[in-house]
Amino acid sequence: QVQVVESGGGLVQPGGSLKLSCVVSGITRNYYAIGWFRQAPGKEREGVSCISSDGETQYVDSVKGRFTISRDSAASAKHMVYLQMNSLRPEDTAVYYCAAEGARRCPRLVRDGPLVALGWGQGTQVTVSS
Repeated sequence: QVQVVESGGGLVQPGGSLKLSCVVSGITRNYYAIGWFRQAPGKEREGVSCISSDGETQYVDSVKGRFTISRDSAASAKHMVYLQMNSLRPEDTAVYYCAAEGARRCPRLVRDGPLVALGWGQGTQVTVSS
């Protein structure tokens, strides 16, 4: 059973930084991708970034150059993925979710969401406000 847990959200001023963490356990597939998604009040869920087991990464255009996704390559049974968010803007305010995907490559995962969702986290709130 795949378990996904996010952490690291909070309140930050515009221009500030936050680092989100995602711990995924229970994956037994050779290929997987871990994606970050966000949903603001009254808006649809949006793919933000992704990193796959073979190192592929992807970002939505609105966060390119500001967000960086990375993973802990030393992790074994647990997969650690981080989302470093810099130069935050009020429009980045949302609940951020981490999801493990078992089939889609990162570009499609960010654009369309999971096809074979192995697990979703509970979400972590990010609020960018002065």
